[in-house]
Amino acid sequence: MSKKPALSDVPENHLVVFQEKAIRRIWHNEEWWFSIVDVVGILSETAIPKRYWSDLKRKMSQEAGSEQPYEKIVRLKLVAPDGKQRDTDCANTETLFRIIQSIPSPKAEPFKRWLAQVGYERVKEIENPELASTRARELYQAKGYPQAWIEKRLRSISIRGELTDEWKQRGVQKGKEYSILTAEIARATFGVTPDAHSRLKGLDKVKTGNNLRDHMTDLELIFTMLGEAGTTEIARRKDAQGFVDNRKAAKEGGAVAGNARKALEAKSGKPVVSKENYLPPTRKKLGRK
Repeated sequence: MSKKPALSDVPENHLVVFQEKAIRRIWHNEEWWFSIVDVVGILSETAIPKRYWSDLKRKMSQEAGSEQPYEKIVRLKLVAPDGKQRDTDCANTETLFRIIQSIPSPKAEPFKRWLAQVGYERVKEIENPELASTRARELYQAKGYPQAWIEKRLRSISIRGELTDEWKQRGVQKGKEYSILTAEIARATFGVTPDAHSRLKGLDKVKTGNNLRDHMTDLELIFTMLGEAGTTEIARRKDAQGFVDNRKAAKEGGAVAGNARKALEAKSGKPVVSKENYLPPTRKKLGRK
């Protein structure tokens, strides 16, 4: 069983960004594996990266010699643009370097330097998990998030990690089951699904940087934390085992946060679920608020 890196169950840590383009990745066999089609799309600048990768893979398979890069490609489940988990051709850093050599692009060298840095940072974070928190804080600061918001966001990541650790120990399958349970908590907490919440904030109109939690207000983050912390505590108290038991715990934990939200709304006269978000400054300049 591969060692889970810090924050690995947080969706935004399954994305890295090179020159404002998102690349999907996943932790597998003690190292990061990257979506090849995402990399190909960036380096080739083609409108149809899947076709480009298909042609390139065919070309590599026809080349003479042993241990061709295509032989070391692994199909792993990554979140597709439609939000579903789909099998995707992935490569580790070593194999990706070899594939990059076959793509004529002025971005190849800076991309290789970037990729090496990503791998180096991951190794350091495994040796010292506190570095992951520090790096996340620096990234949010660079994007212009308020310090108070950053502290809440990092705390929410910690609470989320504790919940997913609990799910793992209790027999919940990572991937689809995690997504379902997360949606149950969110629905009970806010009265809307995560998809509807994202649309309310206009996140369906941006291609990258559209992780819902990165655009929540302070109150939305607070109630998200309450729902997930409550779910963790209920799962422990009831010794929930498997998906069905933990789904009940998720609904109950979300309901605790939902009742608190309703009580606040009744007193303040203002809904907690909001259109407000923290889109990157460059997108605000484009009029996306």
